[in-house]
Amino acid sequence: MMSKFMILVFAGLLGLVGLAVAEQAAEKIDIVVYRSPTCGCCGKWIKHLKDNGFNVDDIVSEDVASVKERYGVPKELVSCHTAIVDGYVVEGHVPADDIKTLLKTRPRIAGISVPGMPMGTPGMEMGVKKDPFKVISFDKQRRFKVFNSYGNK
Repeated sequence: MMSKFMILVFAGLLGLVGLAVAEQAAEKIDIVVYRSPTCGCCGKWIKHLKDNGFNVDDIVSEDVASVKERYGVPKELVSCHTAIVDGYVVEGHVPADDIKTLLKTRPRIAGISVPGMPMGTPGMEMGVKKDPFKVISFDKQRRFKVFNSYGNK
């Protein structure tokens, strides 16, 4: 038979667990991802986002190029998928932590990109090879700046 004290302790623990779950759900970040129906690495990047606290609205499109054009992704920074998060453009295999930094610091830019499809970036983990890569910020005047750098600097 459980004592009243043990019942109160158990109830309190259940309450804390419930609060932690509710807080975790509230912290999820909404992001919309536009991708081609045939792109496998895009699905892996989406999984990376979900694993890192994002609520992903996955929009499959036969015309991802028009999405890039609509949101002003410079041709030099194009990759295989485009995402929109809280007014920012996220192009390509950008790590989730960089997106979180973007949202926390809120710089006056249009977005960030990992141009191309470097091996070892989130969604492009295919074996042991890891290319060095940069996350590049861009603004509406087409000014580019290194937002973060991985590997050889």
